[in-house]
Amino acid sequence: MLTQHHKTVCLSLTSFDLPIGSTLETSATLYQKERDRFHILLTEPLVEEAQPFAQQIAAWETSVSGSPATPRLLWLEVSPYRVTMTMQGNGKFSYRHFWEQGVYGVSRYWLQTETMVGMLSTRNINNSGQIRLRNYTRSLVLRQSDLPEHLPEHLRIEYELWSDKIQIGQYVMNLEIHH
Repeated sequence: MLTQHHKTVCLSLTSFDLPIGSTLETSATLYQKERDRFHILLTEPLVEEAQPFAQQIAAWETSVSGSPATPRLLWLEVSPYRVTMTMQGNGKFSYRHFWEQGVYGVSRYWLQTETMVGMLSTRNINNSGQIRLRNYTRSLVLRQSDLPEHLPEHLRIEYELWSDKIQIGQYVMNLEIHH
């Protein structure tokens, strides 16, 4: 039972205790795998008027690769019980998060250049440029429509990010799917 829907989505990430916040509005393709299992695929548009930090990252990516940054692909595997989010893109940086309510999941980040890996000195980084952190999912709520397909309308994940025994922030991720 694989059905496909094209929807407009708003994805936001905010920290409760750090000055971090980001919002993305774009179109997405929603694949219904089973009644309560979905894959949501979206492309982050290129940022034309970037804020200072984003401009620095874009400049770094251009200097390393010799070409401007490319859009990044976000892929979410969603069910009422667990969510996996993978970001793949420009060949410089990618990540994967696994969330399940009440469980310590894994957040992995990959840095594909030795220059960037050399800038970070921590025991959480292995030789392949992978940073492995833990996340604790405090709340995972998936609201679905009353339509026969039970398509997702809203996803909210509240989680803590940990490096060893040090908490490095509390976050909330919201995904609104417009029907």
